[in-house]
Amino acid sequence: MSSTPALRPRVVVIGAGIVGCSLADELTARGWTDVTVLEQGPLPAPGGSTSHAPGLVFQTSPSRTLAAFARYTVEKFSSLQVDGVSCFDQVGGLELATTPERLAELHRRAGYATAWGIRGEIVGADRCKELWPLIDRSVVLGGFHTPDDGLARAVLAARAQLDRATGRGARFLDRHTVTGIEQAEGRVTAVVTDRGTFPADHVVSAAGFWGPVIGRMAGIDVPLQPLAHQYARTRPLPDLAGAEAEASKPILRFQDRDLYFREHHDRIGIGSYAHRPLPVDPFAVLPYDAARARGMEMPSSYPFTEEDWAPSWEDCRRLLPALRATEIEEGFNGVFSFTPDGMPVLGESRQLRGFWLAEAVWVTHSAGVAKAVAEWMVDGRASVDLHECDLTRFEDAQRSPAYVRERGSQQFVEVYDVLHPLQPMEHPRPLRVSPFHARQERLGAYFLEGGGWERPHWYEANAPLVESLGPLPERDAWSARHWSPVVAAEARATRERVALYDMTPLRRLEVTGAGALSFLQRMTSNNLRKKPGAVTYTLLLDESGGVRSDLTVARLAPDRFQVGANSPADLDRLLRYAPRDVHIRDITSGTCCIGVWGPLARDLVQPLTRDDFSHEGFGYFRAKETYIGHVPVTAMRLSYVGELGWELYTTADLGLRLWDTLWEAGRAHGVIAAGRSAFNSLRLEKGYRSWGTDMTDEHDPYEAGLGFAVRMDKDGFVGQDALQGLAARTPARRLTALLLDDPAAVVLGKEPVHVDGTPAGYVTSAAYGYTLGRCVAYAWLPALPAGTGVHVDYFGEKIPATVCDEPLFDPEMNRIRR
Repeated sequence: MSSTPALRPRVVVIGAGIVGCSLADELTARGWTDVTVLEQGPLPAPGGSTSHAPGLVFQTSPSRTLAAFARYTVEKFSSLQVDGVSCFDQVGGLELATTPERLAELHRRAGYATAWGIRGEIVGADRCKELWPLIDRSVVLGGFHTPDDGLARAVLAARAQLDRATGRGARFLDRHTVTGIEQAEGRVTAVVTDRGTFPADHVVSAAGFWGPVIGRMAGIDVPLQPLAHQYARTRPLPDLAGAEAEASKPILRFQDRDLYFREHHDRIGIGSYAHRPLPVDPFAVLPYDAARARGMEMPSSYPFTEEDWAPSWEDCRRLLPALRATEIEEGFNGVFSFTPDGMPVLGESRQLRGFWLAEAVWVTHSAGVAKAVAEWMVDGRASVDLHECDLTRFEDAQRSPAYVRERGSQQFVEVYDVLHPLQPMEHPRPLRVSPFHARQERLGAYFLEGGGWERPHWYEANAPLVESLGPLPERDAWSARHWSPVVAAEARATRERVALYDMTPLRRLEVTGAGALSFLQRMTSNNLRKKPGAVTYTLLLDESGGVRSDLTVARLAPDRFQVGANSPADLDRLLRYAPRDVHIRDITSGTCCIGVWGPLARDLVQPLTRDDFSHEGFGYFRAKETYIGHVPVTAMRLSYVGELGWELYTTADLGLRLWDTLWEAGRAHGVIAAGRSAFNSLRLEKGYRSWGTDMTDEHDPYEAGLGFAVRMDKDGFVGQDALQGLAARTPARRLTALLLDDPAAVVLGKEPVHVDGTPAGYVTSAAYGYTLGRCVAYAWLPALPAGTGVHVDYFGEKIPATVCDEPLFDPEMNRIRR
């Protein structure tokens, strides 16, 4: 067997549920016709989650990627039929609000819909009653109606795609239980079943809640937790007597009580997330025949737990009084998949090349996921940003079975909760802490969580500084969550004096070896061929010129570099392409970093070192290995807040000594500890981008405002060919700086932006700029001249804003370069 895929790759897909069938259809449509789909159960309903799925497809999501998946699913399934029966009923969707908080949340969701190009509108209680006559009008405050949502006939849609893929050459084999994955030289070679072995160049695990089982056979960790979810059907309702259509009313969600409803002719189907989490061990799920022998309808259908149902049944009858005249006829607990962050797990393993995951995918997103994975496999990239779904996104600390179970169960609990964008998880915490954590707690740090790290967002010790600020604009209840006026004081102190920022959670890689320079030159867009001591901001691009990440690369020695990266995906990509004479090591956990920033930063640091920290002796974007007091540090003159200063790196064991040394020396200069919220405000005033939020691989460097980090005259870097000629064009869209006109207005991100009354883009990052006295927002918009007026839709209110040239603060860079 060759160690590389053949020209006509042999693909084996494990699982013939909705994802496996969709993927076979998408692959064969792209010319990869040697596709074998293996299924342990009988077709067309093999007994996984697809076989019992209620089929709800709601397109609106806070995630732009999930919304894109769902939109494609609606589009595709609407075009499919089997024996004259449509695979999708476009009955629409209706989300109800019975509390003011939920009604506000529906306005926010309507904003998402507008931002992502989904039709939807907020409607009053009377219109809700028209759409669903069975509801009690008196308990409803309003609703969110999405006319293009609806019900997928999941088994039928799987069958339709199975037929199309078969017509192009694919084969589907049921009653084949996978027992092993063969591999050689780090690449998958075959799938072993109880009925034979199937050679493969690519294997895709689309096994649903059996994903961890298949993953273990391949030696690949699949961070997925199956849980059981209650679904019940009523007896016939007189109010629905004579119904000819399977469903005619919108799918209904009563999220204030974690419930949803759909019609089944003259019955109502009800799903509940209100009950306690019911985790399922994927390694203990019975095979199809064994499950049937035990009286189960299918392996994914567990016995109904009556004790969990009673409170939900009362809530159902309160909302739909007609249910008081009937009872539950049948119910079951259906098993499906959750991940620690609620997103799918997609992509190819680096440890076992050719082994792909398409897991934790609901029917709602199935066709969209299949399209993206097929594009990724055939073309090398998907047409939609997938970083939220990438299998590499979890930190090692987030992959333990205990963590996956706990966080997966919490995702079940939170399915219909009103979640703030900054809302941290509650457990397990604290998980990862910097060496400064004890000092931060003593200063009253307000911690939020990211990547498992405890991250201070502000410090209550700075509360006395608020009095000197004068009145601050009042915030609405939503934007005031996980915020404090202390943030304004910390931002001001950074601009006027000096502050210490804990930058430890930022990822650090060490790249060494004889080929390190040439490797990094090939992988990134800027010129790194500089003398040791140089620091360079550069981009990690894909072959199509999309921004996969932005990096800060410090050349510390001829063959040694320190790379500031964003996510585990950056490490994974570099490791995939690294030649044998290049060694890459993640040093994040063994090191720490303090940002010392502000006009008095030099006054604080210089007395602590014998090295010259003057502007002439230590220029901007330079690095030195030196000592601060007794502590060896790598000092880099960088600033992501727009002020003079340094990032100081040392080993984790010396971190506390470094903090204490800086703190003691800084007392004479009014030093404070400042948090992530002030950092975000200051970096937006300066126009610094945040990868994954402001730009992704859907954007090229020029439209993202990062053309300065591209050197087209250097030899052969990834994405270079795709960028030819782009610098000279006028981009059709740009990442655009906005200032809200009203000094009291605040937006948070993901809001739609209207130009001339028409939705034209969406906000990426936003924060109040305390130096500017206005909220700063960055948004993807058509190319617009500075001074153009736009409107940002915040909870249904159109807030005026103005397009501005950037950077908004200190455009001459005087404060940093001094």
